[in-house]
Amino acid sequence: MIRVLFFGPVAERVQAREMQLEFTQGMTLHDVIVRLGMQHPGAFSIVSFIAVNQNQIHDKKMALHDNDEIALMAKFSGG
Repeated sequence: MIRVLFFGPVAERVQAREMQLEFTQGMTLHDVIVRLGMQHPGAFSIVSFIAVNQNQIHDKKMALHDNDEIALMAKFSGG
C-alpha cells in the first residue's frame, strides 16, 4: 500500500487528509498524481511541495515502493 497525505488547500480540494492506494510494481510518483488527479480534477494544480518518506522530491518519475508515504502540500500564506 502507498499512503498519501494531503495538507492545507490540497486536503480541502480532495476532502480528505489521507488515503491508501494499492501498490503495483513499477509505480511512479507521476502515476499516483495522475491517478488521483483523474479522481479529483484540479486538486493537484496547486501542489507546490511533494515529499516521499519525508524527503522533498522534484523528480516525478521516481519509482515508488510498497509502504511508501507521499505528502502533497500547497503553498501556505498567512500573517
